[in-house]
Amino acid sequence: MRHIKIASAIGGIALALAGQHAFAQSSVTLYGVADVGIRYLTNSNAQNDGKLFMTNGAITNSRFGVRGTEDLGGGLKAIFDLESGINLQDGSFADSHRLFNRNAYVGLDSRYGTLTLGRQKTPLFDQLANTYDPLTVGNYLENAWLPVALGAGLYADNAVKYNGTFAGLNVEAMYSFGTDSTVTGDNGFSGQLPGHLGAGNMYGFTASYTTGPISIMAGVQQNSDNSNNKQTIYNANLVYAFSTAKIYVGYLRSQDDTGFVDSLLAQRPYPTGTSLKNTNRIDDGPFAGVSWQITPPLTLTGAFYYDHMRNATTGDGTLGSGNRYAIVAIAEYALSKRTEVYGTVDFNKVSGAATVQLPGRSNQTGISIGLRNIF
Repeated sequence: MRHIKIASAIGGIALALAGQHAFAQSSVTLYGVADVGIRYLTNSNAQNDGKLFMTNGAITNSRFGVRGTEDLGGGLKAIFDLESGINLQDGSFADSHRLFNRNAYVGLDSRYGTLTLGRQKTPLFDQLANTYDPLTVGNYLENAWLPVALGAGLYADNAVKYNGTFAGLNVEAMYSFGTDSTVTGDNGFSGQLPGHLGAGNMYGFTASYTTGPISIMAGVQQNSDNSNNKQTIYNANLVYAFSTAKIYVGYLRSQDDTGFVDSLLAQRPYPTGTSLKNTNRIDDGPFAGVSWQITPPLTLTGAFYYDHMRNATTGDGTLGSGNRYAIVAIAEYALSKRTEVYGTVDFNKVSGAATVQLPGRSNQTGISIGLRNIF
């Protein structure tokens, strides 16, 4: 099956590139990122063993894609994007359920904004990855837990999305008829159920404004499972840029009745029969960071993420409070405009209800080196 998928992908790319010659007013681009690292992780299992392994990149996860535009005249363009995550360490697709898991959409672009339909990033993901998260949500999952969990996956199937920029103001809005078509059942997010128009849906909205060195953003996102239990996320962020440095400050708040956050973050098994739904779990997650380009080829980044949780499912199946934080440092050295080497050091600590989020002891340290090429 994997060989069939790969052959289909290559065939699709070839057809897309052929279309560039058939329509002079069109353009099609093959692009991607190849990023892989060697990583050592302490307390990687219940026996607290260390682990040395090769893994997807820390700066930007590897992917390839095909995007295209067609000029329809009068400032209107048709656009599409097909993007798939890949694992360089073994050549596999990052998502076993989808060929194009990162983007699969078609849309229209004009001076009034861009309207797209299909699988795509949520407005929250766009803003964090492009501007407001010091790690661009691309770091190893051990450190990306805050935006990934509180952003409910950060991608949405079956989505209609608008993105418009007017002077320094950017507005994004999205509605999904079914956030995740691969997860079914009462606690799934597949949506599009006959007689249940609100089940499994999602909506999100962000507004950001940039003036001089300051960028600010606020937004809200709500996800519903197939039983109409909901997770609501609020976010507010600020970036201040001066000289060769940037300072990041942000805040994510989640109220979850679906059990999504509990199930996604747990690395230890819950007792048999534990219910993760309707717990009214609340997470308050401030974060901050700084990046500094010391010389043109060298950039240093530091980030701190914190989560205070209430009504979280604990290791014995009851509800309780807990805390988790992560400290991350990254050094990037550019060999060219497209290629860089980097090193990372990160430390995670959990307490209380958060202890289920690490497989062994209540702390974990990671050290990595990696190589990235953009094409």
